[in-house]
Amino acid sequence: MNVLVVDDSRTMRDLVTRELCKEGYDVETAEDGVDALKKVSGFQPKVVITDLNMPRMDGLQLTKALRARPETRYIPIIFLTTESGGELRQAAREAGATGWIVKPFDGPKLCAAVRRVSS
Repeated sequence: MNVLVVDDSRTMRDLVTRELCKEGYDVETAEDGVDALKKVSGFQPKVVITDLNMPRMDGLQLTKALRARPETRYIPIIFLTTESGGELRQAAREAGATGWIVKPFDGPKLCAAVRRVSS
């Protein structure tokens, strides 16, 4: 199953990719929302994991853009971020987010969340 990981931190992209690959997922990465929108059509992810704060296009903007496209409207989107505020979580839900995980993350819990939203 294809998972798109969007984060401006190469280290974080590598950590998430390593955890997902151990569980057998095919992973593509993007450094921000602009990069993610370029890659989403060719890769066709079943789940998107995105950071909130990124340059050029943040996670909220990315979520709104994905929800606006017919081909990505229903893809589950999990935020993986250092932010834990209720207002930001609500904004993410309103934008169309499926889940929210606070960094630092637990690998097995992240994989369980991906399984849960993709089934």
